[in-house]
Amino acid sequence: MKKTLFASAALALGVGAALVGAANTAEAQTRLTLKSAASTSSYYVMMVQLAELLREVSDGAIQPTVEESQGSVQNVKEAGRRPGAFLFTTPPSLIASARDSAGPFEGDEGAMYDPIRTLFVMPFVTVHLVVDAESDIQDATDLAGESFIAGGTGTFCEGRTRAIFEALGILDEVEIVDVELNNAPNAMRNKRVAGYATCSSHPVPGLVELATTVPVRVLSFTDEQRAILAEEDPATGPVVIAAGTYSGQEEDVHTVGLPVGAYGTTEMDEETAYTIVKAFWEQREALAEENPWWAGVGPELLDQMAVQLHPGALRYYEEEGIAVPDSMK
Repeated sequence: MKKTLFASAALALGVGAALVGAANTAEAQTRLTLKSAASTSSYYVMMVQLAELLREVSDGAIQPTVEESQGSVQNVKEAGRRPGAFLFTTPPSLIASARDSAGPFEGDEGAMYDPIRTLFVMPFVTVHLVVDAESDIQDATDLAGESFIAGGTGTFCEGRTRAIFEALGILDEVEIVDVELNNAPNAMRNKRVAGYATCSSHPVPGLVELATTVPVRVLSFTDEQRAILAEEDPATGPVVIAAGTYSGQEEDVHTVGLPVGAYGTTEMDEETAYTIVKAFWEQREALAEENPWWAGVGPELLDQMAVQLHPGALRYYEEEGIAVPDSMK
């Protein structure tokens, strides 16, 4: 597993330049930008896999470039401004916030996000609250009085972690440290913070690496705590990180997760969207053989994406007889 994860992660650093420089761009080619999260996250590795897949199945007609991102908030903000074919990941709740000019999108014109369209389902976010395994911190409420990195500054993960702390009644008692998520493992390794939050499908490559050098503990939520979190955000659901997922993890971790989708905009032409969606679903099992995140994704989860489908995506789902909610047509 680790070998596969890091083989893909290693490709990630140079894939943008490699894919763009592989051939001269013909008039019929479509340049596609894929954007998800930081290079240490599972979602970034997923984008690398998708880029490689799309270039291959399109015989070079789609020229993909993978860009690193600070996270879903940045992705959605760029979607409202970026021309051309753009594929990005985000929880659907952020798109709703953007269209309402709420939260991190306050001050934005909500209508600029109306052209966002659903393509397909991504593996769901798994919330990880990571602490030093040698500490006395056994529960999220034990973080009261501690310094903690709640996720990258201004990211969805930071907002979600703050919401979790508020729902559990400890937000005002935790010292939130504002740093980029890429700096979190070193801050924890050097004992500058008690821990950090990362929100990505498990296993998270950066955490896999950290756990091999530092004893870490991923905190579980109690059933009561998970019920509180589900009441605070009905999109939240229970997730189990199986024992052995990370080095030194001897027991299952009971945490929470949220739906995530792959989205584009109406700037993407119908044929490109159709090719992307068709390639993804036809090759999903092959993707899952390389990395396990994809195994839990199925078209029956489409209704959780909440946003109207891109016409090219809708064409594929109707051809395949896949049920689509009327609200997404």
